[in-house]
Amino acid sequence: MGSARAKAGSGSAPASDGFRKVRRDHARETAEDYVEAIASIIDGRGACRVADLARLMRVSHVTVVKTVDRLVAGGLVRKEPYGPATLTPAGVRLARAARVRHERVLAFLRSIGVPEPVARRDAEGLEHHVSPETISAMARFAGRTVPGASRTHGPRAGTP
Repeated sequence: MGSARAKAGSGSAPASDGFRKVRRDHARETAEDYVEAIASIIDGRGACRVADLARLMRVSHVTVVKTVDRLVAGGLVRKEPYGPATLTPAGVRLARAARVRHERVLAFLRSIGVPEPVARRDAEGLEHHVSPETISAMARFAGRTVPGASRTHGPRAGTP
């Protein structure tokens, strides 16, 4: 019987490529969640502080600081020490794209009869793991039309 490592690497790409992709996808999911949360907090309160994010995301202050630092390095967020977090233009685009995807998935789940609390919880995870084509099909099925339908995946899918 072969090892798990051998089985994982038996495809066309080494197993390490798969792990790299999973880590990259997880980092993108985290970035999308954080920029969407920052935009939401700014919309509701006018400013977004680390404590606001920690409370909303239900994570520690240290986790928020480390994540925000990565978003700053990635060009999505601006933050001065002890100051509020703001979104760069790229962060705003990513937050909008994440919100559109979330709304489309949620509308689809509601349209097939998923109870509201379950639909909200499930939409949070699904929005990050389906293709732009699937999101568009979900929107069509749910009877929703959202501006920018071809731009469901932020900067990588050609958002301005």
